[in-house]
Amino acid sequence: MTQVMQIEIDNLKCGGCEKTILKGLNALGTISDVSVDQERQLVQFTGDEAHRASVADKLLSMGYPEKDTLSGMGAGLANAKSYVSCAIGRIT
Repeated sequence: MTQVMQIEIDNLKCGGCEKTILKGLNALGTISDVSVDQERQLVQFTGDEAHRASVADKLLSMGYPEKDTLSGMGAGLANAKSYVSCAIGRIT
């Protein structure tokens, strides 16, 4: 069943991050109506509940893990990835 879902994320800093997230999630093809709220660090999308985990995994791979899911070295690595994703988003 298709529904609107949201994931609160860490490491969202700017429009470059937003652009990268939109491009990455839209490429999945399994969800639609993707939006990013920078102020609330929130990603919203429409899709089947079964696809939520793949969206969270894609966000993590880009450096934007679901809020409070990582700590220590994992959180540091995700933060570093987000800087790279942000820079790419600003360039493209």
